[in-house]
Amino acid sequence: MNSLQDSGSSIIKALRGKGYKATPQRIAIGQFVLHNHAHPTAQRIYNEVKKVYPTVSLATVYKTVQILKEAGLIQELNLEKDQTRFDSNMEPHAHLVCLQCKSISDCTDPMISEIVDRMSNEADFSAGEWNFDIFGICSNCRRKKSLCDK
Repeated sequence: MNSLQDSGSSIIKALRGKGYKATPQRIAIGQFVLHNHAHPTAQRIYNEVKKVYPTVSLATVYKTVQILKEAGLIQELNLEKDQTRFDSNMEPHAHLVCLQCKSISDCTDPMISEIVDRMSNEADFSAGEWNFDIFGICSNCRRKKSLCDK
């Protein structure tokens, strides 16, 4: 079974587990968010799924991502005021957030987990979930700025 089939099964199980029908629109929403590594907003998910399913509603997108979140398939990122993003990478990792273009990249360097472990041990603290977000300017935006400065 490939990852698309695996994710489809997970989505159907999550929907049915909450008492919802696994409609093609809901499955498409789930597959888009699970396979999109750009940390989409609900509006972006809606715009993309609407291209294939014109009758899908924004409310269906919000409800579906909530179900996927409750099922542990995605996490909600609140990195910016009034703009929730969704992340299907459930492994511990950091986010590199560009302050100009608003892109978000995952950073999975094992040193980050080691730092969290070391800090927790030193504080006699049992770390559970953690988020590590680094805000700055991405290479594309820096390159664009240097072209404009010439």
